[in-house]
Amino acid sequence: MKGSSEGEQLLIKWVEQLDEEKVLKTAGELLNGGMEPLYLLDLVNEGMNRVGKLYENKEYYIADLIMAGLIFRQVLELDQMTAHFHASHINKIGKVVLGTVKGDIHDIGKDIIRGMLEANGFEVVDLGVDVPKESFVKKITEYHPDILGLSGVLTNTVETMKEVVTAFGEAGLRDKVKIIVGGNHLTKETSMYIGADGFSNDASVGVKICKKWVGESANG
Repeated sequence: MKGSSEGEQLLIKWVEQLDEEKVLKTAGELLNGGMEPLYLLDLVNEGMNRVGKLYENKEYYIADLIMAGLIFRQVLELDQMTAHFHASHINKIGKVVLGTVKGDIHDIGKDIIRGMLEANGFEVVDLGVDVPKESFVKKITEYHPDILGLSGVLTNTVETMKEVVTAFGEAGLRDKVKIIVGGNHLTKETSMYIGADGFSNDASVGVKICKKWVGESANG
């Protein structure tokens, strides 16, 4: 269970409270104590999920989400984290093209999943925000990724994501790539409506889905 030790609980708490100094100090102590960097990222992600819930409940504002995203990036840049990931993942396990769909300029969720994908050994091509369907199609033919990740925070992105998936079908590329969609408003039903292969409201879960897909592809 995440957060079972006092140090783990504190790390989650400091992320939730957006206490940058305490997050970095506690993360450093846990890493120096032998904690696996990937497990530490899961703890940070748990704190990020709590920040997201506070935002949904209108207790936090967009500035708080941005701060949480900055803290997440700083954790990724800790010496112990970069040393581990650079040493562990010389050979990438798969390639992901990632972007926030057209009409949405939020990049925090996208940046978190990108960081966690890279930490888990994926090569990630980040197309940024407000990405039109034509750009997704073009980049898939250019980069030949295993997975396409569509991110969106706004509820109207469900229709936009569906348009992207439809464009892939029209281009004859739908069977060339697995598509995962991400956003707190998504459900199994909306994912099926979009036509995606999977969805996630949680970066850790999203990474596990992507790892499962590339594992199946490698074994197939």
